[in-house]
Amino acid sequence: MVLTTVFLTAALTFTAPGGSAAQSPISENTLRLEEGTPRPAARIADLAWLAGYWRGDGLGGACEEIWSLAAGDRMHGIFTLSRDGGLVFSEAMTLVEEEGSLVLKVKHFTPDFVGWEEKEDYVSFPLVRLGDNEAYFRGLTFRLRDPGQLSIYIVLTSQGQKTEHELKLDRVTSAEW
Repeated sequence: MVLTTVFLTAALTFTAPGGSAAQSPISENTLRLEEGTPRPAARIADLAWLAGYWRGDGLGGACEEIWSLAAGDRMHGIFTLSRDGGLVFSEAMTLVEEEGSLVLKVKHFTPDFVGWEEKEDYVSFPLVRLGDNEAYFRGLTFRLRDPGQLSIYIVLTSQGQKTEHELKLDRVTSAEW
């Protein structure tokens, strides 16, 4: 099953608390910036809470997400989705500072490590809003529920149906590896 990120449009526009960036909801837990609206200022250190090994459920299977510590202006991550003991797909991710804000860049791979995107291409999720222990990228939200629980929300389309999915992940300690 091929999952494709979709950016829905919505009629409602609102202003983020404490800011003036015009944002539109894509789904209940995801946002996008209105065209021409500048991205919020942010640094990679603002997402230091994301670093670590996360494991849980989502997208109808078992998910693992691993984020490195920040190195300069970027963090790197790996995501895998497995079902029935087999890998469905994986992602290589980089979270990078660009133009005074953050962008999440993702490349997808089949179980045989064949890229979904062309060699030079990737899926880009620019930052829309940054809050305490949450980061809204276009169509993708990370929300730290507590130091040991992370929710990731993403809007996907499958067979023409657009749906918000929640991945519920728990922090894995080194003793559990």
